[in-house]
Amino acid sequence: MSEQMDLTERTLRREDKFTGRILTVHVDTVELPGGRTATREVADHPGGVAVLALDGDGCVLAVTQYRYPFGRTLLEIPAGKLDHPGEDPYEAGLRELKEETGAVPGRYESLGRILPSPGCYGETLHLYLARDLRMEAQHLDEDEFLNVERVPFGEMARRCLEGEIEDAKTVAAVLKAKILLNL
Repeated sequence: MSEQMDLTERTLRREDKFTGRILTVHVDTVELPGGRTATREVADHPGGVAVLALDGDGCVLAVTQYRYPFGRTLLEIPAGKLDHPGEDPYEAGLRELKEETGAVPGRYESLGRILPSPGCYGETLHLYLARDLRMEAQHLDEDEFLNVERVPFGEMARRCLEGEIEDAKTVAAVLKAKILLNL
């Protein structure tokens, strides 16, 4: 086996292009491992959380919401961004689940993290599994419009595997839970 090459790209120059409410965008010039230079376009995001909530009947609490970049509604698990740097993702997941669905879990555990699109998007998504749900009132943000649906877990898994559900965080959480819980 040959010696492993250092694959690190060294930033030579950063040019900030946009700062918004959720994203910052910059274009970097980097030195590649072989010495040549290249351009990297990066959208930085504060990070987020997503929660796969299973009710006592084995159904997933899912939300349907309009996703502007794709011009259509998507079926997803409840999710949201971290509100400030250093926010505890564990607590943010509990907040988002309650806000979007009204659910408060009795059992709540990590399903790990994913990098949704590491080629250009600097976001880390923390995934959680919530069970033993107690339902309270939902508290949507003023600019948040969604419908809550209960979908049998087996149907969610089938729809993920068949490509009907395309949202990365939902697919990852459902398939991780399927393996973890042997469902």
